[in-house]
Amino acid sequence: MQAGIRNRLRIAVLIYSMTNAVIFGAAVVTVLNVPALSANAYIWIPVVVVASLILAAPIAWLIAPRLQARYDRWHTK
Repeated sequence: MQAGIRNRLRIAVLIYSMTNAVIFGAAVVTVLNVPALSANAYIWIPVVVVASLILAAPIAWLIAPRLQARYDRWHTK
């Protein structure tokens, strides 16, 4: 594995849980505030849990290079 990909993977793993928490929180607030979804919350909350676990990985993968670029800019001067 190349060094750049390895570092990106490490950063993505570190921010995965934070990304998951933000997606989950936003989705649960949406489910609980929309009356049509709130009536069937026992169905929608497990859907939100699974969706946030799945969606957090690619979003963390997309965020990782930005954090890595910030580190690289600081250390190349």
